[in-house]
Amino acid sequence: MSKIQVNNIELDYEDHGKGQVLLLLHGLGSTKKDWDAQVPFFSKNYRVITVDLRGHGNSSIPTDDYGVLVMTEDVKTFMDLLQIDKATLVGFSMGGAIAFQMAVSHPNYIHKIVIVNSSPDFNNMGTIGEELLNSRTQFLKTKGLKLLAKEIAFNMFPEPHQFKLRNAFEERCKNNNHNAYYQAFVTLMNWGLGAQLETIKARTLVVASDMDYTPVAFKQAYVERMQNAQLAVIKNSRHGVVLDQPDAFNKVLEKFLKNE
Repeated sequence: MSKIQVNNIELDYEDHGKGQVLLLLHGLGSTKKDWDAQVPFFSKNYRVITVDLRGHGNSSIPTDDYGVLVMTEDVKTFMDLLQIDKATLVGFSMGGAIAFQMAVSHPNYIHKIVIVNSSPDFNNMGTIGEELLNSRTQFLKTKGLKLLAKEIAFNMFPEPHQFKLRNAFEERCKNNNHNAYYQAFVTLMNWGLGAQLETIKARTLVVASDMDYTPVAFKQAYVERMQNAQLAVIKNSRHGVVLDQPDAFNKVLEKFLKNE
């Protein structure tokens, strides 16, 4: 692990392999450990970088200054400091929002983007988004982060054979700073690209799980609004597809990366 000073905070990251850069961005309340099944696979042929976003993992935990726009500028500066001109950004859930925003705010930094079980408009997800915002904030206030971590982990990995994945994710989530998690969550739910989605020119792969929180049709609808996007559906998977179906996910991603 290495640390680098970015926008008055430190980001913890790992850097493996050589070649075209894959920058992997984890989900809300998690860490770069989300990508443990991808790093050894892709670092054989690519330079694979994983990073703990601000307020997460081993990176700095500021009191305020959260949100997709702030984290996007962290990623841009991070790339500058590592002298990376272009990268393929692979973003899971909240990481997908950051990848979307990078493609809008700093398109010249983008080779391709890969969006995994995410949305370009967390602030416009209809009933699903409203219920998520209300229920999770209420849960945090009344029951705390440790119990929320347990519930999220179970919803992501409910099968008996997934207990190791469930326990590992619960451990990562419950170790979050309460304020950092809350700030990251509410700012994420207030973020959206709106019509800017249609300006993205980068080749885009949207990966959807057939049992994700939002239906495949939700992802298909925004793929159709984009200039150069395609949808891949991974069966028998829930929100954490990079963890619960790593072989299928890696195969889909590898095909997209090789197809210029």
